[in-house]
Amino acid sequence: MSTKALILVGGSQRGTRFRPLSLDQPKPLFDVAGHPIIWHCLTALTKIEVKEVFLIGYYDESVFRDFIRDSSKEFPQFTIKYLREYEPLGTAGGLYHFRDVILKGSPKRFFVLNADVCCSFPLKEMLQIADDREAEAVILGTRVSNEAASNFGCIVSDPTTKRVLHYVEKPESHISNLINCGVYLFGSSIIFKIRKAMEIKADRRASDPLYDPSEEDGSENVLRLEQDILGPLAEEKNFYVYETRDFWRQIKTAGSAVPANALYLQKAYQSGAEDLAAASTTIIPPVYIHPTATVDPTAKLGPNVSIGPRAHVGAGARVKDSIVLEDAEIKHDACVLYSIVGWNARIGAWARVEGTPISVNQHSTTVLKNGVKVQSVTILAKDCVVHDEIRVQNCVCLPYKELKKDVVNEVIM
Repeated sequence: MSTKALILVGGSQRGTRFRPLSLDQPKPLFDVAGHPIIWHCLTALTKIEVKEVFLIGYYDESVFRDFIRDSSKEFPQFTIKYLREYEPLGTAGGLYHFRDVILKGSPKRFFVLNADVCCSFPLKEMLQIADDREAEAVILGTRVSNEAASNFGCIVSDPTTKRVLHYVEKPESHISNLINCGVYLFGSSIIFKIRKAMEIKADRRASDPLYDPSEEDGSENVLRLEQDILGPLAEEKNFYVYETRDFWRQIKTAGSAVPANALYLQKAYQSGAEDLAAASTTIIPPVYIHPTATVDPTAKLGPNVSIGPRAHVGAGARVKDSIVLEDAEIKHDACVLYSIVGWNARIGAWARVEGTPISVNQHSTTVLKNGVKVQSVTILAKDCVVHDEIRVQNCVCLPYKELKKDVVNEVIM
């Protein structure tokens, strides 16, 4: 009867907004605050009683093999298995396809987490509201600006009971600034509601002469929680929302990894995490430095900086609000601000690589420069080289590129 957990990891055909970083590593395994994005989901699950965790997606099985092996040792309290879809089935279609595995052992309920969500994962609180209200479903919600709300699924709820009264995915007009965070707690009966939605969809396809299958997102078996399940679920009386007041954001674009990095590092610092670098005259917390990285004692790091395995930061360098990945090198007196330095990338002496500061609570990572939208975070993908004394600002650089002159507001292909 113990609670299970499902983490939706997507697949290589999706996550294109995370390029160019996803060209070399699947987004769920990209390091944020020193750990793969999906690791933060697993850490949250250790706070509740979970015996089985299933990763559901359509990456090849080999993609998660090493991560599952290592995580099974780090998180011995639950088993971790990967369930591969034969084709993209959608956030609900995958649940239905693996219904026998999910329902084995007759679990009363299970969590569903989107892997690309950055938050404090208040799972205990969601369990509590499920118990208190005898809820069939609990959705995690948060408040955003009215302008940003239309980019998400919007929830209308009873202000007293927190029962969900109405749900619309990306509405055309404003209905609420309470949005879907992509974290759910479902009773096992949700599987049967997904089957019903699938039957309704099939009937519509068969009976509607104007039905256009080209408008479908994938095969006829594709079903999405957001568009196909949550709206009808809101018409029932046992669907509730837990509204978090803590941090939350999606990790959709490559640039969004930088504010997510900051949020997770700040959370770790506030909780006294031992793997963070100690504050000093050259370390402004929070800063994560991998044990195999080398940082010159005269380099100044922080706040909100992650330095990956075997990375090297030279004398007098300055790094702030950035992610420096595995085997990257930042030479002496270089400056890296609001940027991602890719695997094995090289930044020359006295070079300046920078983005534009944005709030961690801002849900867009683009800014207007000369009337054109550009990436606020500068991204150097794998094996990029920035020569000495070169300035790179608000740019996205694809792998294996060499920058020998200043570039601003460009995509270097």
